[in-house]
Amino acid sequence: MQRRTFHGAQGQTIAAETVGHGPPVVLAHGGGQTRAAWSKVSQALAQEGYQAIAIDMRGHGESEWSPSGAYHFSDFASDLVAIADTLHDKPAVVGASLGGLAGLLAEGELRAGVFTSLTLVDVTPQLEPEGVAHIIGFMAAHLEDGFATTDEAAAAIGAYLPHRKQRGPSETLDRYLRKCDDGRLRWHWDPQFIAAANRPSADSETRFANAARRLRLPVHLIRGASSNLVSTEAAQQFLQLAPHAAYTDIAGAGHMVVGDRNDAFTEAIVRFLREQAPPARAHT
Repeated sequence: MQRRTFHGAQGQTIAAETVGHGPPVVLAHGGGQTRAAWSKVSQALAQEGYQAIAIDMRGHGESEWSPSGAYHFSDFASDLVAIADTLHDKPAVVGASLGGLAGLLAEGELRAGVFTSLTLVDVTPQLEPEGVAHIIGFMAAHLEDGFATTDEAAAAIGAYLPHRKQRGPSETLDRYLRKCDDGRLRWHWDPQFIAAANRPSADSETRFANAARRLRLPVHLIRGASSNLVSTEAAQQFLQLAPHAAYTDIAGAGHMVVGDRNDAFTEAIVRFLREQAPPARAHT
């Protein structure tokens, strides 16, 4: 893995890690996550002959926070366009949840043709309100008090994802936490992000649907079969908006598809990417 720094739409620092050589694939994580979410996927893409570029979205991980709290979907979308403009070759984008919506707006609203392909991971214009509330509720639960230990943070994740095999703290978990001046551990993202997430625009669904209608590049929708955010009906509605899109429903996965079924997820995106951009000679 090599560290790399990009600059977002407002000039802020966007931290990234790259691995591999070949057609670039930008990996954009979901809200409240960091680039660590893509660790296994990045290595698999590199072995398949792609250059994986896992970024920390603005306000997350090691990327700069926005002083003005600019965390609307269009802000994240603008960052993806700025990153794509920096790359020597036009990238494919794989976006989970927030990252997917940012990619959708970047390609379908801001600038058509900025990516070679777009993979949306368990996100569509129509989202289940209960699922959205579940995610925001988890992110807001320890916003003020944080955690005394990584064990407490691991327990909070276990309660949020009860279907997963329970695991203790890990090195990966440390990358999601920051130690604050009071000695408490808090999630590695700007609390202002939650404030923005709690103020969704009334026309968001229409806006995303219009962006989906404009998509002309290869598109892949990956849904977790047990997702509480994207229903089967919402997936079918998206396929009506973008009838050329490929669709993969991954059994045994919820909204956190990458973490729930990493091998099946990686196989799905590699298969799709091979059809769009033949990989370079694989590097290990």
